[in-house]
Parts: sequence; C-alpha cells; structure tokens
Amino acid sequence: MLKFSRWIAACAVLTVTSAALAQSGGMAPPQNVLQLSANGTVEVQQDLLSMSLTTTREAADAATVQTQLKMALDAALTEARRNAQPGQLDVRTGNFNLSPRYTRDGKINGWQGSTELVLEGRDFPRITQTAGRISTLTVGGIGFGLSNEQRAKVETEAQTLAINNFKQKADELSRGFGFTGYTLREVSVNSNQGGPVRPRMMAMEASAMKMASDAPVPVEAGKTSVVVNVSGSVQLK
Repeated sequence: MLKFSRWIAACAVLTVTSAALAQSGGMAPPQNVLQLSANGTVEVQQDLLSMSLTTTREAADAATVQTQLKMALDAALTEARRNAQPGQLDVRTGNFNLSPRYTRDGKINGWQGSTELVLEGRDFPRITQTAGRISTLTVGGIGFGLSNEQRAKVETEAQTLAINNFKQKADELSRGFGFTGYTLREVSVNSNQGGPVRPRMMAMEASAMKMASDAPVPVEAGKTSVVVNVSGSVQLK
C-alpha cells in the first residue's frame, strides 16, 4: 500500500512538472497579424438559355390524364430530339404532376396533371426554333445563366483580380500601420457560384406566348457578375 501511494505521488509530481514546463515553454500569441479580404468581379454576357415547356390536362379519372400528358410529352420529345446537340441543345424532362380535384365536401370529382420539357444550351436560335415547332406544349418559363465553360473562364479572371487586390490591400495597410511589408499566413478563396448555375426561371402567361407555328420564341440574354473573394491573414513585418 505504501509503494502504491508513493507511485501516485510520483505521478502527480511528474504531471505538475510537465504542465509547468508546457506553460513556460508555450508559444506566445501572434502579434501584428492583420485580417483582411478582397474581391475580384468580372461582368460577363450570359451564354446559357433554358426554356421550360409545359402543358396541363384534366379528366374524370387519373388514367386518362396520365395518358394525355404522356402523349403530349412524347410528341414534344420526338420534335426536340431531332435538333438535340450536346452543349448546344440538351433535352430533358422536368416535373410531372398528377393530383385529384376535390369538391367542397372532400370528395374526388376529377383529376388534373401537368408535365414539363426543358430545352437548355448555348445555341439560342436552335433552342427557340425548336420550341416554336412544338405544338403540344407551351412555353412556361425562360431563364439565362452561364455555361460551365464560360463560368470556369470567368472565375479564373475574377480570381486573378481578387488575388492582386488582396496583395495590394495588404501592402497598403502594412505601410499604413508603419511596417515595411508582410508575409502571408493563411488564405482562403471562395466564389459566389459553388456549383452549376441554374438559370432563374421567369414565369410567363401562356396566352402571351401564343405564336405562329414554327416561329422562334423571342429571347434576349443579359449580363451577370462573377465574384471571387480572397480572405485571410498576413504577418506584418
């Protein structure tokens, strides 16, 4: 029992001694460290067009509505696939909804549904002309964005601007505080577009989109800004 007590005491002394050594030999908190951030912004023309074509059907039973929607979508797909080209005109199906209609007392008195076809790509004339030739669906929305290729190119330009702005800002602030320069401690680079950009869809009334057969849908893209932020800390010297 005595030996065990002596062993505990020895361990306690060793622990205290190690803690004291760690405390006395610990690193001092960093001094003259400056936190800052800078942005790089590039304005670019949107080069990606997305068109949503939709239709709705109503009937007394669900099977009839589903069949009518399928026929309308199949006809639209057949027409759209004739002009499909990867990157220029990509075709995909969108939402497909089927739901009952209720009377005031909660009983089902019919069914309604909708289907969607999305045309997307960089070839605006090809997309708009294809949409004009589809007679079973009407345009429900138009949106613009950036293609992956355009976004990658512009982000590189914005990143270069952000880094240069960060370095210039760090140099100006270090000299403003009376130092001769700085060294980089840590840095992070972030873009405001972390993933593929989805065009913002703009709803339009179906009646406004009625047009002559084969007539292209009128569209006009705008510009958008790609912003890259560089933030971090520097050691003034």
